[in-house]
Amino acid sequence: MRFTRLLAIGLALTMAASGCASGPSLKDAVAELQKDAQRLETDDVFKNPLKKLRVLQRPERDLPCGGDKVKRVLRITADYARADQSLDAHLDQAQRLMENTLSRSLGYKVEYDISQVDAPEGRFIHGSKEVGVMVNVYVAPESPTWRLHAETSCMSK
Repeated sequence: MRFTRLLAIGLALTMAASGCASGPSLKDAVAELQKDAQRLETDDVFKNPLKKLRVLQRPERDLPCGGDKVKRVLRITADYARADQSLDAHLDQAQRLMENTLSRSLGYKVEYDISQVDAPEGRFIHGSKEVGVMVNVYVAPESPTWRLHAETSCMSK
């Protein structure tokens, strides 16, 4: 009985170590990135024409990134008009709005960086998804306010 239990545990560990539990696939990551583009285009905030959402690059083609691996990229810009407020308040508000959109609407795990508080040159937002997608957003003091760059990890086709 003891031998059988040890054999079962050993077999489970061997299967896990040999890669039977595979990670995310390029197909899944690309599908998620395409959904992110659609979600942004239909999001209540960004579908407003005043936000001037522009899709600069859709994740439609493979980009080589070494060996037989490829990635896909999504690039979007949008604007957040500065109301009668200080530059710091404007950047704070734009940063919070994008962080909330990324985490709540798009499902990214956003990294909060306290060192950027009150940075007048802009703010950076970083996020990721377990499916193998990373996002970086530059919140700029000038137009366009948001410059989003999301990409899949480098993966085999």
